[in-house]
Amino acid sequence: MIKPIYVVFLLFSGLFLSACLTDIEEEVIRQQILDNGQMIRDAFSTGDLEKIESLHHPEVIKALAYQDVKEGREAVMQGLEETLSAYSLEFIENEVENMLIQKDLVIEQTKFSIKGTPKEGGESFIFSGRTMVTYVRYADSPTGWATIREIIQPATD
Repeated sequence: MIKPIYVVFLLFSGLFLSACLTDIEEEVIRQQILDNGQMIRDAFSTGDLEKIESLHHPEVIKALAYQDVKEGREAVMQGLEETLSAYSLEFIENEVENMLIQKDLVIEQTKFSIKGTPKEGGESFIFSGRTMVTYVRYADSPTGWATIREIIQPATD
């Protein structure tokens, strides 16, 4: 006869293992998130607002600066429309520093630099910083993932 303690151990071991991702599953998700990031950077460069919108969850919240928080996809898109109507944007650096993967949730920390060029002429600028983006699985996204939270920390040097 199996002792009850062994049954409890086996039950909890099975639950724990089913909650953990295999290395292969983690690598697949990591690549999906990297592909998602490339897709959104390309969409910024081409001004593809429809693509950008599709990669954001309807309940997204973005802290773009200390005094600039956008709540909801509509508010995020309105701000982007204004920016992209005045500037061409090109990501010139995108260095993923780390990524936490938890099944249907991923948190990515990245250093970035964006070159902005005024569409009406004038000097280009470089905006650099660090961002922490939280992604959730989202069936309506072309990648299966969507940004739901983002905090941008501008570089200070």
